[in-house]
Amino acid sequence: MFRNVTLGQYYKEDSVIHRLDPRVKLFGTLMYVITLFFPKNPAGLALAAAFLSLVIGLSKVPVGRMLRGLRPLFIIILLTAVMNLCFTEGQVLASFGPVHITREGLYLSAYLVVRIIFLVMGSSVMTYTTTAKELTDGIEKALGFLKVIRLPVHEFAMMMSIALRFIPILTEELNKIMEAQMARGIDFEEGNVLERARKLIPILVPLFVAAIRRANDLALAMEARCYHGGEGRTKLHPLSYQKRDYMAYGILILYALTMLGLSLRLRFTI
Repeated sequence: MFRNVTLGQYYKEDSVIHRLDPRVKLFGTLMYVITLFFPKNPAGLALAAAFLSLVIGLSKVPVGRMLRGLRPLFIIILLTAVMNLCFTEGQVLASFGPVHITREGLYLSAYLVVRIIFLVMGSSVMTYTTTAKELTDGIEKALGFLKVIRLPVHEFAMMMSIALRFIPILTEELNKIMEAQMARGIDFEEGNVLERARKLIPILVPLFVAAIRRANDLALAMEARCYHGGEGRTKLHPLSYQKRDYMAYGILILYALTMLGLSLRLRFTI
């Protein structure tokens, strides 16, 4: 399960999406997530699926790698579907005792499941195609206007980038600890839910120790390189927009307007 955590991982490849400015990818991810809440009809979801398929294809990231990131969220997706399927009022299609499956619940469950899948995969495209340094620079540059009110934008961007990149590191550490425990005869798949949860408790202590050790090593490495925050720092490769970035902005705005148009058209039709 933990091997399937893809958030924070970078997939090295030479593609159009990889070469885009990180600010474009941040803006595109935010816009895509927002527009997922617009459509209430199959046409909107079909457009979102087509746009996501196009971006994944241009990024050259394997689709299987994207889908593998959905496995840790399987329980959440399943619970979301079941809750909306069984507790949404409307035209009853089938009944199992006090539980009624309605037509509206079936549609809402399918809509929410698809939206969660698109949201996770759309966010994964950004982390797969953006390095930690690019992500930090992009967030800092995009939020640069907040420096006017003396907010520590650079420190905030660095903190977010480190937290995001620590996810796969800690996942790898967790896998090593679990494999070491399994070599000593512990079976994490045996027993009921409570017994399995109890077996995970001894893993937490070495995991926290490993996390503190990693954080301490990172702090020492940053101090050895004379890192003292963003004040007065320069960049070896400062961000600058290229022609492809402006074209990407145009495509994103066109996509968002189309999604908004579909949503408004449905609302006025109803």
